Amino acid sequence: MDKNYNSLKLENQLCFPLYVCSKEIIRRYTPFLEPLGLTYTQYIAMIVLWEEGEINVKEMGRKLFLDSGTLTPLLKKLETKGYIKREPSKNDGRSLIISITDEGEALKEQAVKIPEMVCGCINLPPEKSVALNEILNELLGCI
Repeated sequence: MDKNYNSLKLENQLCFPLYVCSKEIIRRYTPFLEPLGLTYTQYIAMIVLWEEGEINVKEMGRKLFLDSGTLTPLLKKLETKGYIKREPSKNDGRSLIISITDEGEALKEQAVKIPEMVCGCINLPPEKSVALNEILNELLGCI
């Protein structure tokens, strides 16, 4: 390839290794999430609820970088499974509040080992994992 087009080489794209790593790491979560009946996206929504207890839909979407078109069906499925409740806010009827149910809270006990199990599938020293997480969070702050 002509050197004028070096920026178009796949190996020079920041987005490509991020895309592939994301896809492959999520794939590694799948066997651990299947017994819980969760997809990866449902899992990260539950993580937010395990941290917060309740949250409005807009704030959850902001935390997860998901739009309402993706979040709404995901939340409906979690509600059908009995893990969450969706109710209009008492302060603002236009705002929808998501809260975790007792069944959803109990799921946390089954999920607590998942991060450790996934890390066991990735051969990256702990200090590099921490550094990578810091860099990726810094990058998210720039987007």
